[in-house]
Amino acid sequence: AQQLGLTPREQEVLALVADGRTNRQIAQTLFISDKTASVHVSRILAKLGVSNRAEAGAVAHRLHLTG
Repeated sequence: AQQLGLTPREQEVLALVADGRTNRQIAQTLFISDKTASVHVSRILAKLGVSNRAEAGAVAHRLHLTG
């Protein structure tokens, strides 16, 4: 995950994205705002070079970055 440039917080968010969580659910789980969760997801998509959450989740599973 560090080779992909993901911060520790982004790794946490990615694991939740891979579990199919919405931004609101991610925000509630991590005690952050919905907007902050959205920003994390957007940055993760850019860093992984994918266009949507499903692709990001697939990358996370393929690279064993999920909990």
